[in-house]
Amino acid sequence: MYRNTGDNVMQSALRFVVLPLVAASVLSRLVVADDVPVANRDELLAALQAAKPGTTILVAAGTYRGGIAQTKLSGTKDRPIVVAAADPKSPPVFEGGGSGLHLSSPQHVELRDLVCDGASGNGLNVDDSGSTDTPAEHLLLRNVVVRNIGPRGNTDGIKLSGVRDFRLEGCRVERWGSSGSAIDMVGCTNGVVTKCTFVDARGDMANGVQTKGGSSHIAIERCRFENAGGRAVNAGGSTGLAYFRPRDATFEAQDISVEDCEFLGGQAAVAFVGVDGAIVRHNTIYRPKRWVFRILQESTDARFVPCRNGKVENNVVAFRSDEVREIVNVGGNTAPDTFAFSGNAWSCLDRPQDTRRLVRLPVAEKDATHGEPPTFADATQGDVRIRDRKPDAPGVRAESPPPSSKTK
Repeated sequence: MYRNTGDNVMQSALRFVVLPLVAASVLSRLVVADDVPVANRDELLAALQAAKPGTTILVAAGTYRGGIAQTKLSGTKDRPIVVAAADPKSPPVFEGGGSGLHLSSPQHVELRDLVCDGASGNGLNVDDSGSTDTPAEHLLLRNVVVRNIGPRGNTDGIKLSGVRDFRLEGCRVERWGSSGSAIDMVGCTNGVVTKCTFVDARGDMANGVQTKGGSSHIAIERCRFENAGGRAVNAGGSTGLAYFRPRDATFEAQDISVEDCEFLGGQAAVAFVGVDGAIVRHNTIYRPKRWVFRILQESTDARFVPCRNGKVENNVVAFRSDEVREIVNVGGNTAPDTFAFSGNAWSCLDRPQDTRRLVRLPVAEKDATHGEPPTFADATQGDVRIRDRKPDAPGVRAESPPPSSKTK
């Protein structure tokens, strides 16, 4: 029989007072902890909703149902919010959904070592909530993989709308929508896409990386494009007037650079489309299927400047005469006379002796070379690195991405 002595009463009282304090202390440590491990979708959603500056959400390996959306994740410059794989060697997979992951108006957010697979719309979507008053800013995507998107229609691997000050590094996009883009930027500014790989667009109406809708100051560098659709890089594009950022932009894109990249296959390597200033230099372009470059104007409202002020410098271009229709396809309402070509190394692989005659450009070129076959490491296996290349010679200057090992 239990007897409630004085000591028992005191011990009971201490339990009622001390244990809640201990629990509160543990809970407090959990709340302020920087690292938040999650192992299922509900835990991830709760962690996103509770995230504060400095929070790192570590997502366990496994498959998570897509369609995850979060508004206004707000870190700071010194304490960003990070969503990352708990184990980068076994990244979590967001599978299916309209979008695998959708962030609206994030600020100072990093996504690392994540996979989006099989979304019916866009694989990864980041936007400004449809208002220039709530921009998405200071975004870092590192080692993010997006694959098997769509498959039909204007569905993008990574969709960025109204994003400022961003960097995509070491990302990979495979098999996106038949008329979408691997990365589609609408009204984005101050961005870098570096060391990324884009493989196997689902159709010739698709693009690799597209910068349009008033996008400006975008650098695309050290990337690899393998069969990346009709336009591996679309510098500009065609955007409805309501979607421009800023609304009164007079160009589809401005100040776009494409440097030290590799292009294999696809209909055209780079299209200049309603762009006001772009530079394409130190790239290697191997066997495009229809054109090497295009100069086009698709937004024809009176406020838009004609496509103009492009520079094409120090590239290696290897093509076949039975595949390429024109070296440069020039459309109407453009200003091809404002373009400049210099220092490019052109080679017609099946008719090297005719290279000079076949390379017809809209303006005269300075310091070009014609006909000398590039010393590719192993082009038949996709390795178009140039052996014994001098530092100031045409082609990729930095170490190029390795040939792709395609995944299913």
